[in-house]
This record gives sequence, structure tokens and C-alpha cells, in this order.
Amino acid sequence: QVQLVESGGGLVQAGGSLRLSCAASGSIFNIKLMGWYRQAPGKQRDMVATITVGGTIDYSDSVKGRFTLSRDNANNEVFLQMNSLQPEDTAVYYCKAVTVQPAGPWRDYWGQGTQVTVSS
Repeated sequence: QVQLVESGGGLVQAGGSLRLSCAASGSIFNIKLMGWYRQAPGKQRDMVATITVGGTIDYSDSVKGRFTLSRDNANNEVFLQMNSLQPEDTAVYYCKAVTVQPAGPWRDYWGQGTQVTVSS
């Protein structure tokens, strides 16, 4: 099992910045991917940025050039630096981890979500 604890959400004006953190604990040794997803009111949950165990980072087109995903050397924590925030970035942001073991199933784990609100 993996537990994900998020922090860093809040209220910011358009053009401002926030930094989200996600700390993973528990059975972290089999994590293959971690990332951030967001869900705005009335919309589905969409990928924002992900990083694989090999270090490959992917961003959604809507955040490229504005958001930066990073992780610590132990791969126990990931961060999302969000710059030039716009009202359309307003959403609940969720941290996700994906694990797999030999002969075992892929498993998804989610954080509790943190609210990001960008005012105009």
C-alpha cells in the first residue's frame, strides 16, 4: 500500500505561483510512475504532469511552459511548481502513484486532493 499526502494548494491571483508537494509512504519501492491530475467542477479528472521511474516527464499541453514537475533523489516526493496561473487552472489537484510487482497487478493510489483557486 502507498499513502500520498499533498500540500501547497490555496488561493492565488492570476499570474501568481503555487508549489504543490506530494509525499509518498508505505510500499514505495514498486512505484513506477507518479504525477499530478486535476479535476475542475463538472469536468473529468485530467493528467497535468507525470514522471516515470526512469525520469521521463510528460506535461499536458495546457500547462507546458508554465508548470514544472520535479522529484527528490529518493523518489519519495514529487513537486509541481505552477507559474503564471490562470483562472482555468482552478481545480482540485490530485497526486497519483502507480505500482506494480512481478506477477502482480498494476495498482493506482491517489492523494486526498488539494484545492487550487486562481482569481481574475
